[in-house]
Amino acid sequence: MKTKPAEKIKTYEAKGFRERFLGEDNPMHLLFKSNSDHFFCLRTEEMMRLQYPVPPSKHSCHTLIFVSSGTHIMKTGYEEFQTTTNEIIMVPAGQIFSIDNIYSSHTGYICQFHPDILIGKYGSREMLNDFDFLKVSGNPKVSLASEDIQTVVTILDRLKREYSETPRANLNIVQSYLIALFYEMSKNSVKTSKGISAAEIISNKFKELIHQNIKTQHQVNYYASVLNVSPNHLNKCVKTVTGKTAAKWIEETILLEAKYLLFQTTFSVGEIAAQIGLEDQSYFSRFFKKSEGISPIQYRKMIDKS
Repeated sequence: MKTKPAEKIKTYEAKGFRERFLGEDNPMHLLFKSNSDHFFCLRTEEMMRLQYPVPPSKHSCHTLIFVSSGTHIMKTGYEEFQTTTNEIIMVPAGQIFSIDNIYSSHTGYICQFHPDILIGKYGSREMLNDFDFLKVSGNPKVSLASEDIQTVVTILDRLKREYSETPRANLNIVQSYLIALFYEMSKNSVKTSKGISAAEIISNKFKELIHQNIKTQHQVNYYASVLNVSPNHLNKCVKTVTGKTAAKWIEETILLEAKYLLFQTTFSVGEIAAQIGLEDQSYFSRFFKKSEGISPIQYRKMIDKS
């Protein structure tokens, strides 16, 4: 029996994302210049609202949203985040995200940049490991201390001017300001997580592992073994920190990956089941319907209509 070649799973580039969710005739397209696929920084007030909700998707760029007033609501991974005044939400490249509420009102900045920009004249992959919010498994939200707000606003305004007021943004300047911004954010992250417990360390490592291995590993025992702890201890740590069991995290991550594949590919239900490590199509369909209340096929049709 011939194996069907794997389909390329779609991850949005900047232009493709705008065309899909802003609508073709949206005048907001005029804000984006020739090099905006690698970098842009704009005031959110300049940008009109999305015309369509965003189902589970991935982006090739990192996206940073700073809220100066109001509330921004979105899901990153399986969690919904409400970002309010003087908070930042980061969606790392490759993270699954979705936006249901296209009418949310907030002011601030949105900055999007390709990971390649950070590995250039002044950066290194080792340095980027310092920034938890750039990792898919990291904490994407940062609450700024009052004394740091103006510094962050100044950096974002400088990035906006570099994008808006020059024919083509100087990526060395962009990189320098982004790194300065990350260290300001990281300083605030340390404040909010000061005295991080052993349970939090284990829980964070567990979430990173399930993101990396969800297509092949669905057992708590596997992750406990990798982390060199007992399954009971892993479950206790994860439940204490997140309020959900380790098994529930695994289940929700499987479901999230399935939703992403249903939206972004033309894989059959059986092929999607195989992609996420559930070879039994009937079991996958029952698993999906139990959680969502509709079958995978019905979910795909619902997404296609949006």
